Amino acid sequence: MESAEESKRDRILHVLNRVGFGPRPGDFERVSAMGPGRYVQEQLHPESIAIPGDLIERVNQYRTIHRSPIALFVEYQRPIMEARRDARAESGGNKAAIKDATKDLRIQQRIVMREAVEARMIRAIEGPRQLQEVMTAFWFNHFNIFAGKGLDNIWTGVFEETAIRPHTMGKFRTLLGATAHHPAMLFYLDNWQNTAPGSAGSKGKFEGINENYARELMELHTLGVNGGYSQADVIALAHILTGWGLPKGGGGGGGNRRPGAAGMQGAGMGGFFPFMRRRQNFRRPGAAPVDPSGFYFDAQRHDFSSKNFLGQEIEGGGIAEGEHALDILASSAATAKHLSFKLAQYFVADDPPKALVSRMADRYLATDGEIRAVLETMFTSAEFRDPRYYGAKFKTPYEYVVSCVRATGVPVRNYRPLYGTMQILGMPLYGCQTPNGYANTQDAWLNPGAMMTRLSFATALGSGNLPLENPPFEENAGGGAMRREPAAVPRNGAGKVNIKFDAGPHGPKMTPPDPAQLAATLGNYFSPSTANAVEASPTQLRAPLILGSPEFMKR
Repeated sequence: MESAEESKRDRILHVLNRVGFGPRPGDFERVSAMGPGRYVQEQLHPESIAIPGDLIERVNQYRTIHRSPIALFVEYQRPIMEARRDARAESGGNKAAIKDATKDLRIQQRIVMREAVEARMIRAIEGPRQLQEVMTAFWFNHFNIFAGKGLDNIWTGVFEETAIRPHTMGKFRTLLGATAHHPAMLFYLDNWQNTAPGSAGSKGKFEGINENYARELMELHTLGVNGGYSQADVIALAHILTGWGLPKGGGGGGGNRRPGAAGMQGAGMGGFFPFMRRRQNFRRPGAAPVDPSGFYFDAQRHDFSSKNFLGQEIEGGGIAEGEHALDILASSAATAKHLSFKLAQYFVADDPPKALVSRMADRYLATDGEIRAVLETMFTSAEFRDPRYYGAKFKTPYEYVVSCVRATGVPVRNYRPLYGTMQILGMPLYGCQTPNGYANTQDAWLNPGAMMTRLSFATALGSGNLPLENPPFEENAGGGAMRREPAAVPRNGAGKVNIKFDAGPHGPKMTPPDPAQLAATLGNYFSPSTANAVEASPTQLRAPLILGSPEFMKR
């Protein structure tokens, strides 16, 4: 039977592992002094937690996550499109010449994804607002987009930064609206092509209804697969969302104007026409009246007829129809249940208690979808505090890698070994191709091959053989590693990495973690067999054994 002291220790570690990405050195002692309940309340109000100045400065150095989708397109995508067109004209369509003409520009473009990945990781590893970081990862996964699809290669980071991160604990309707208006989502799920048949804007790529976003908006983002909607509702919602997308150049209305209204006027951005083929469309002085985010409602492609959606009549009214539909979805009892289940599954158990999910859903409806209130109901519940659920969630590759680095407290200058390892483990950041996101249950990640990779990573990190403290590097023309100082402009993005990378003449790869300090950071929360194995091992193997232990694989 556990002593009172052991019970307190277990609850502290449970809170640190579920509300955040696990303890850093000193966290266990701090939460022990303030109490786990107070720590949870503090994390529920991240605005009350000061962010260290040096962390703010380092995040601000990731310039591209703070830019708008339009600005990113103008700087990183438009030059590629123009160079391709010029090369095609000059070479008569020679594919090799076209590829060579855009090579340097494509390499330069990789900085956008690298900065998005590293900005996420630096805050998850070092940030004091741990629950906000957990919820940012949770909601991005819920509203998943795939960075490997076209323009989302440059828009995924800013999607997370502006549509997800600011709304992680506010009203769900606000979060839902932010994602629904973002060009990254509308591009990923093809709503930018969703066009009313026979409308004035129906031509070329824009010829007919595309149901992709409408279906996932209900099945994944709100109501859930058994949320009580029909195929007729999918079709109705697709018609409601016609015209929601990106400016495509040429004529067309905006706002709530019906087809035939005045054409598009200037937006002061030098034009934003990502999908037109003619070069002059990238340079014309006039541009569509787009939102600063890049969202554009094209009235010429919208279906202005009345629709019946989930049993409610929605009069034709342009963009207002879509806002009405989002209101209906966000306030639905099915949405409350679906979101509460997913939150409880993430924070409590793979098969969460039904009574807890029901109480969370009730709180959602009572507070008009306030995420913070739903989380508070869960964190203060008897189910969340039930020792049966302590250490019962198997860590995803992302959670495992981040928690390893947090526990060791090692400073990180080079993130490539970390996100490279996640790629090897099958969970590259922003790399899930399907809109349902990555699973967070044990059966998705526990298999012999993945365990071998985790143990290899634990050995490399625990013995000081990962080049995390070395300056970041890029590949030179010959494919070899080439050092660069942080101030240099990188020219290569995240790629596969060998976790046995040799630091060569640049000195030790990193300072090995102290096994005694590591064990203390983790509250010495080990089974007798793990504790005995660590104690019987040579000093240099103790940290790897701790990081590779069964207890550390779970949270």
